[in-house]
Amino acid sequence: MVTETETLRWIVALPGLSAAVHGVLLGVVRRTLERSLVIALSCGSVILSFVLSLVSLLRLDGGVLVDPVYAWIGAGTFSADVTFLMDPLSAVMCLVVTGVGSLIHVYSIGYMDDDHREDKGFQRFFCYLNLFTFSMLVLVLADNLVLMFLGWEGVGLCSYLLIGFWYADRWNAYCGMKAFVVNRIGDFGFLVGIFLVFWSFETVAFRELQAAMGGIDPRLATLIGLCLFVGAAGKSAQVPLYVWLPDAMAGPTPVSALIHAATMVTAGVYMVCRMHFLYDAAPDASAVVAWTGALTALFAATIAVAQTDIKKILAYSTVSQLGYMFVAAGCGGYTAAIFHLGTHAFFKALLFLGAGAVILAMHHEQDTDRMGGLRTRIPRTFAVVSVGVFAIAGFPPLAGFFSKDEILLTAWTADPRLWSVLLATAALTAFYMFRLWFRTFFGECRAPEEVKAHIHEPAPVVLWPLYALAFCSAVAGFFNFPQAWGGWFPYPSALGHFLGFEHHATHGAPELQLALGAIAAAALGALLAWLCYVRLPGLPARFRSRLVANAYYVDRIYDALLVKPLVLLSDAVLYRALDAGAIDGALVNGTARAVRAVAADVLRHLQSGFAQAYLVLMLLGTVAVVGFLLR
Repeated sequence: MVTETETLRWIVALPGLSAAVHGVLLGVVRRTLERSLVIALSCGSVILSFVLSLVSLLRLDGGVLVDPVYAWIGAGTFSADVTFLMDPLSAVMCLVVTGVGSLIHVYSIGYMDDDHREDKGFQRFFCYLNLFTFSMLVLVLADNLVLMFLGWEGVGLCSYLLIGFWYADRWNAYCGMKAFVVNRIGDFGFLVGIFLVFWSFETVAFRELQAAMGGIDPRLATLIGLCLFVGAAGKSAQVPLYVWLPDAMAGPTPVSALIHAATMVTAGVYMVCRMHFLYDAAPDASAVVAWTGALTALFAATIAVAQTDIKKILAYSTVSQLGYMFVAAGCGGYTAAIFHLGTHAFFKALLFLGAGAVILAMHHEQDTDRMGGLRTRIPRTFAVVSVGVFAIAGFPPLAGFFSKDEILLTAWTADPRLWSVLLATAALTAFYMFRLWFRTFFGECRAPEEVKAHIHEPAPVVLWPLYALAFCSAVAGFFNFPQAWGGWFPYPSALGHFLGFEHHATHGAPELQLALGAIAAAALGALLAWLCYVRLPGLPARFRSRLVANAYYVDRIYDALLVKPLVLLSDAVLYRALDAGAIDGALVNGTARAVRAVAADVLRHLQSGFAQAYLVLMLLGTVAVVGFLLR
């Protein structure tokens, strides 16, 4: 059932209008609002979007809501309208973006307070947050690929602005630029995929594409699926385009939570699930999605075990968890992927914001080597972070257990080799998260004395969003999307029906045994972390690997094989030889020199400045003209 409504446009427009007001005031009027007005406008707009999303969800009732705003692009047979679409899939994403985004906005009030007092861009920060939320909602609610791509590029721009927010530091500016450039590489593949879609079907609207997908050539479907997945790999930080995301930690901690938890990095997973009808028709492309996700999950987890920066540990954890989601999507378990996307948004936002609370308590110290013993100094932060640690490790009855269990079951039914990779990753996840937990909150405090004397809990406005996220991380798993709670909470079964979910047989391996195996893997990882960092704290130093600690030197390899040769090519060939030498030297400056040598240096002697000479020339010219006319 399709129902037209005008509610959806306001879900998108409210954060956009707030960003526009801030942008006009800052960029045109050069006026800064009072702190209370900035908070009311920025946070209020996102909270209202969340309320409208809930209202729209209640009206959805298993159907589809459509809001046609206006005809946008029309050229020949090509058309793309600004039309917003809410179905069970986009409703989940909309609630996650606005719900978690609202909590991050509120958290930012306390976290960015120093920037307000020191006039470092408090209003500019909230302008960027609102613009990011607006772009993400356009991406999520888009009715077609072109409008989705508009939001896709919008979040890419906002990530550049937010990661490099403190741009006076050259490293922050570099990290923002790196995120922007790497995402553009992936976006090229996404654009090619969109072109192929229109060339094949003469439409880019999702509902029309799904209706026309029946007779597609599997080879064409595979090509389109792979091109679109290149864009997803860039946006969702999959191998080999994951390198931008760990460096995105240069931005403020609320930015890390917004980008790495609920919004931008999950856009690729959402896009694959949105195009599920295409990937169902392209099993080879789906296999590439699944195996890329499995490789990324394991690879990033091995890097996380050797990091000491609290935010970088969580960043590599995000890369790994995104790999989990892609495995589920590649195996056809789209509901499992979206389920984990939702639970991950809660516990990863909790962990990032909790890390921000620790950083505030430690006076902006991020190295866990200089932490320890904080559970007695900041007990409230310790309690909420502990919920996030146990949730992401996959211990029941917290949310991460249920969503990971669904993905492991999906992987087992598709390919037991994928299941074994994910099970090993689950053990590593528990290990590095409990490593972070023990090194941050247990043992002796390793901070300098002047820092120890001032460690304290952050402000209540920072802690309240943590309490809400901790609650969601604890209970969200009971809203098991595929089937388990369908009779009590009907919306998950509607999502499963929409995505074509089928409960796969486990081929003789009972679900209970698979669940117990996942719990055992998490317990093993936690036990190893306790042995290494509590019982035998000197043991890890014996096995420390510089290769893993330096993330396998991937950034240096990229720099040597790609960045420096491209810079050399750009400088020596494109700039000096082609631009400065051929275009400027030969065409522009060369043409000017030729004119001056041939024309100016010769003809200028005809301009003597003597009036008599000009009169003689005029007379000769007159005689010549008259003679020509009389002949």
